[in-house]
Amino acid sequence: MKKLKPKEIVKELDKYIIGQKDAKKSVAVALRNRWRRRQVPEDLRDEIAPKNIILIGPTGVGKTEIARRLANLADSPFYKVEASKFTEVGYVGRDVESMIRDLVELTVHDLKARQQEAVQEKAFGIAEERLLDLLLPKSGNEKENNPDGGAEPRLELVNSSSSSKLSTREKLRKMLRKGKLDSRFVDIDVADKSFPMVEIFSNSGIEEMGINMKDMMGSLMPKNTKKRKLKVPEAMKILTQEEAAHLVDMEKVTSDAVEMVEQSGIIFLDEIDKIAGKASHGPDVSKEGVQRDLLPIVEGSSVPTKYGTVKTDHILFMASGAFHVSKPSDLIPELQGRFPIRVELTSLGKDEFKRILTEPKNALELQYKELLKTEGIDLSFTENAIARIASIAVDVNNRTENIGARRLHTLMERLLEELLFEAPDVDEKKIVVDADFVDKQLMDIVKDEDLSRYIL
Repeated sequence: MKKLKPKEIVKELDKYIIGQKDAKKSVAVALRNRWRRRQVPEDLRDEIAPKNIILIGPTGVGKTEIARRLANLADSPFYKVEASKFTEVGYVGRDVESMIRDLVELTVHDLKARQQEAVQEKAFGIAEERLLDLLLPKSGNEKENNPDGGAEPRLELVNSSSSSKLSTREKLRKMLRKGKLDSRFVDIDVADKSFPMVEIFSNSGIEEMGINMKDMMGSLMPKNTKKRKLKVPEAMKILTQEEAAHLVDMEKVTSDAVEMVEQSGIIFLDEIDKIAGKASHGPDVSKEGVQRDLLPIVEGSSVPTKYGTVKTDHILFMASGAFHVSKPSDLIPELQGRFPIRVELTSLGKDEFKRILTEPKNALELQYKELLKTEGIDLSFTENAIARIASIAVDVNNRTENIGARRLHTLMERLLEELLFEAPDVDEKKIVVDADFVDKQLMDIVKDEDLSRYIL
């Protein structure tokens, strides 16, 4: 983070997101402030609260993409959730605390996978020894020498037979590494992971209680294993995974995950405008009720999870919404105060669409070129074709529903549908998409407004 200055953060975001300078600047400052907070004296550190952000703008302008890329850039725990999925206390459904539990769960799995990757080499070595034991089972004499089956092996005099056994083992090891034993089968015991699903309705959430019950019952009951006959390469893979899991210190993984979530976690609350507005009447879930349940989490509270208590005081919350019907001031005043930074994202026009098609690292033009390259086809787009696609996207957005840059995905798929279908059998391997090609494929649909509403 020391190297990630705000300008560098914006530069990295520019590689994937076109325009929206104000939003990029705000999130870059928010991310840099997290590093700055860790450098201040410890007695002041806990007093500095994160400056939560509301991104305001229509769908498809890059709100979610900014948050996701920001989390990847900082290697921070990230979780996206729709605010409209939550229900207030007293209703069966997702409670707001579940987003913290889900974020911790994702972080634990991610850190566990990284730790297993780090010990992969050591795990492979242990798995290789286990596999050689299966391929070269102990002789009857050895079993008799240690009839009690204790963990401590008895001392053994080195003689010609034991040295020949060692040489046989080394020969097998060389054959295994060269792949000469890949067609052989071995019997291994594999843990049976199936477990009956138990769901309990309680005020702490269905999903959390289900997980705890599963873990509790799993520790009480003996672990089931089943014997499987597998080819050597597949057995090697399973044994390596088992050994890697044994080598990982799960206590450290969970404590590190909780600390990462508390200090650098990012939660993206999408569709926050759906819970803005006056309280509804009748038996329905009230919007204001959901906001009031959300408030303590955003303000800072302690949430119980299966990995321990997680404090939300320094988690960065980024909210987004179109705010077509409601406005940010329709949120309850306490919640408004917890989102001090508000940034309006601009709608995308023809120039932005042209740049989106060609400039980002994951540009749509590049994606389709690479897809068709797998069939041996060299696809290229002329400048007037890109301009034509951009203008059609703007036109369709204006006439139907404005879904921003997502319209380009629909248009590109429709434009190249025939080519993608016929690609394996096409004789012409160099194809140029120009404005005439675009008009031929799309104009009939664009002109028919009723048809374009369904297809584009």
